[in-house]
Amino acid sequence: MVNDFIKVKCPDCGNEQIVFRKAATKVTCLVCNSVLVAPKGGVGEIKGEVLEVVG
Repeated sequence: MVNDFIKVKCPDCGNEQIVFRKAATKVTCLVCNSVLVAPKGGVGEIKGEVLEVVG
């Protein structure tokens, strides 16, 4: 489970949020509700800018 979390910058509002990159459901921004990670059957499709790998 190493490196499964990433810090993503929301493309719409700029909020920085730590997310699970292998999400089974869509992950939305806590501020503006924009989709940050869309599920794709493994590593999700990252919609925002990856700022760092956490963990």
